[in-house]
Parts: sequence; structure tokens; C-alpha cells
Amino acid sequence: MLNTIGLVLGGGRGSRLFPLTKFRSKPAVPLGGKYRLIDIPLSNCINSGLNRIYVLTQFLSVSLHRHIRQTYRFDHFSGGFVEILAAQQTMDTSADWYQGTADAVRKHIRYLESSDIDYVLILSGDQLYRMDFRDMLHTHQQSGADVSIAAKPVDRVQASSLGIMRLDDTGRVVGFLEKPQSEEEIAVVSMDPAWINQRGIDSASRNCIASMGIYLFNRDVLCDVLEKTDYQDFGKEIFPASMRSKHVQVHLFDGYWEDIGTIRSFYEANLELAKSKPPFDFYRVGSPIYTRPRYLPPTLFAGARVTHSLIADGCQIGQGSVIENSIIGLRTIIGENVTVRNSVLLGADQYDTGIVNASDHLDLAPNIGIHNGSVIDGAIIDKDCHVGENCRIAVADSQGNLQSDGQVVVVDDIPVVVKGTRLPNDWCL
Repeated sequence: MLNTIGLVLGGGRGSRLFPLTKFRSKPAVPLGGKYRLIDIPLSNCINSGLNRIYVLTQFLSVSLHRHIRQTYRFDHFSGGFVEILAAQQTMDTSADWYQGTADAVRKHIRYLESSDIDYVLILSGDQLYRMDFRDMLHTHQQSGADVSIAAKPVDRVQASSLGIMRLDDTGRVVGFLEKPQSEEEIAVVSMDPAWINQRGIDSASRNCIASMGIYLFNRDVLCDVLEKTDYQDFGKEIFPASMRSKHVQVHLFDGYWEDIGTIRSFYEANLELAKSKPPFDFYRVGSPIYTRPRYLPPTLFAGARVTHSLIADGCQIGQGSVIENSIIGLRTIIGENVTVRNSVLLGADQYDTGIVNASDHLDLAPNIGIHNGSVIDGAIIDKDCHVGENCRIAVADSQGNLQSDGQVVVVDDIPVVVKGTRLPNDWCL
């Protein structure tokens, strides 16, 4: 992978993840208690031997920049780097911000023109998966492709929300249909299950091949299409155009993959991490997920009951509290007799100095934490929130897209408490 550059696209507004993206970019959204979404593609690159990576950013990127700067440092002898390419005005480009994923790469094309770069790997900053990109590069080279795209077999129900490709017998893409809805449309792009089985993947009822939005380009091919066209998006324009004029090859992938683009998908993906046999786990020694070391103390349980949950470092959980099927983020302070069920708590960025040792008495500070007797059920609590005593935030009590002074927003039937919110005692949704 020494002749390959990775580009992680992280410049989108993330409007479908609002309000989690109210104060941060989408790749900076916390995940799994202690990680951020950006850690997934960057870790996959590093574990694949790819250590020259650019991250393209634009909206609300301060926390993302800080996280990358504090996490991804390489020694001087490896030549590796993870560098930020922020939207900027230059003498060669207009003052416009990125108009799409392809336009973002076009504005930084000079970084791809080094003589030792042969391949460019394009990744999204909001997907949860584990992949060895060396396998994809092997498929690309063996097939003699100009462009390769990672793809996953899906069933007909899943196909209606994804871009589906039709392939020839060699795995070359010969057709593409975005989000087919009718049986007639799906029939046009469906593959013979035997073809999928022959490649070591059990097709079962999954006879549609869906794009994962992961592209591997020959460097010269990518530069040529960016310079000669004004295409703004990879998935909607460059990929379909390349399919017609270039050799586009599929690299089949059959592991866990989730596009975390909505509040519902974020919520469900997090809760799946807390299962006894999660579809994606953080425990693989050979391919770890990296994040910033924070040097926090172990979590303190003062007589709480915890089942099927992930508890991050530096938390304090009070006497009589119950935590079930939940994610508890860094530095979360939970009082006595609190119930947290089927919920995602993102934690806190720092401790409040008013907190005393929970082994003696858990005295919650006025600004951060979940106070005594409160119930959190089926909700997302963003960072640095204060939830007063005997509050109730439960999905069963929410209605539509209710908003409470912009502090609590119900999206996809999931109550989301906005970062930094302060809810008084006895507050109920």
C-alpha cells in the first residue's frame, strides 16, 4: 500500500444526524462510548498498511481537527501521516465551498499528483465496518480495473434504499440503479445466486449487489475525470460515468457494514455494539480501532446493576442504579436509583470540579450528569448534559418531532437531548 493514498470524505453537513451534528461535523460524532466515527475508516487504513491519509473537512470541523491531531501521530521514519484538508480559497479555485464529494477532491487534486502515488482510495467518514483494503487492491490489480468499488450482497428489502449494481460474469459493473423500488426494477439488477456462491459468499436471499461507497481509483484515471468534467459527486455522477467508459470492477465484501447517516441508524448501531455477540466488535487484536488516549481512571460502580451494556472509562455510577442494553460514554456521572435502558449516553468532555468520590457519596455537580431517580429509556443524551432529579425521558412518551426550547428533539421516534442541555428536576418529556 506504499503507492496508495487514502482520502476520507468528511465535509458534509450531516443534516440527517441533527442534532448530534449541531456543534460538530458528522465524522466527529461519538461512537461506542469512547470512539468517534472518523476512527473507523482511519483504523481500517492503518490496519491495512495504508498510512498516508488525507481527511477532507468543511462544516463544524474544530473538534474533528482536534481529535485527529491528538490521536494520529506517526514516527518520522515511516513517512505516514493523517492530515486535514479543509475547504479553502486558493488562486486556482473559486471561493465556493465543496459542492459535493468529487468537487472536494478536485479542489485538492494537487496533493494526488506526487510521482509515487498509483492508487487513490476514497472512503466515507460515517460508516461502521472492518475491512482489509489490501484485499481490495489485490482484486483491483488482478482484474486490470480502472476503478474498483466495494460491494455487499443484500436482499430485496435492503436493496430499495441502496445503489444496486448489475455485473457480468467477471465481476465487472455493467449496470447501476439507485434505490430500485418495484419488482421490475429489482429484477433488472438482480444477480444469479450461484454466481455469488461461487465466490465463497452464501447468497441466501441476497441476490442484489449494493455499493458501499468505497472506491479505489488508478490515480491517473481519477485525475483525468476530475480535470475534464465538472462532476460534483462520486456516487451520483463519477461512478455511473466511469461505468460506461472505464473498467469498473466489484470487490465483494460480506462482513458487517452500516452507513450511520441518520439518528435511527446511529442509535441502532450503537445498541448492537452492546449485545453479547455484537455484529461489530472492538476486541480484535490484529485489527484494533484506534482513538485518542485520555488517561482516565477506571469506571466506579457504587452498587449498580449493569447488563448488556458498554461502559467507557472514567464513569461514576451510583447506588441502586440500573443500566440495561445501553452505551455509557466517557466521564458519565450517574446518580443513585437511576434507570438507563436502551439508551446511548455520549458522556462528557471534562469533569465538573464539584463531583466528589462516589464511594463515599455521589454528589452530582449542577451542570453535568444524570441525577438521582431519573429514568432514561430509548433516548440519546449528547455530551455535557445536566438531567435533574426524577426526570423522565422515554421514547414511549414522545410525540412526533416534539421540540422543547431546542433542548430535546424527537427524531425517528427517538428523544435526543442536545449537547450542553440543562433539564430541571422533575422534567418529563
